[in-house]
Amino acid sequence: MIFCGKCGTQMDDSLKFCPSCGTPVGAAAGAGNPAGQGQNTFANITNTPDTTGAYTAAEIQGGKGMAILAYLGFLVFIPMFAEKENRFVRYHSNQGLVLFIAEAVYTVAYVILSAILLAISWRLYFLTSIIGLLSIAFLVFAIIGIVNASGGKAKELPIIGKMKILK
Repeated sequence: MIFCGKCGTQMDDSLKFCPSCGTPVGAAAGAGNPAGQGQNTFANITNTPDTTGAYTAAEIQGGKGMAILAYLGFLVFIPMFAEKENRFVRYHSNQGLVLFIAEAVYTVAYVILSAILLAISWRLYFLTSIIGLLSIAFLVFAIIGIVNASGGKAKELPIIGKMKILK
């Protein structure tokens, strides 16, 4: 006898589906829960490699302030040039530079797209506003980077963290 992973009903080993809820035998608990799937997707996006062990404690402690500064837009150039020798700061400067470039590319594309849509009709302003909300992602990435830097972690940003500009 086995139990259903979703509803807990006891059933024969020979069954392929639960007689109560219809869940396939061996399916994980919560597999039919859309909210659980959303949480799993978010967990997968934020589950990025952590390379903190590659840096010494002195590099981390000495570079936290500059590493935080790397995520504040164009201020990324200050730690990039001021702390060239600190590998921890260099790691976060790379992350901040990638974020800054991605934000600049997004802004240019958004301005062009908005101009085109508004040239077609002013009624498309609602659509440009919705597209503009995507810029919130850059704020979220900056906050994630600042939290990681202040915590002494060298953890990649979601989606854009694999890009390497600085060596």
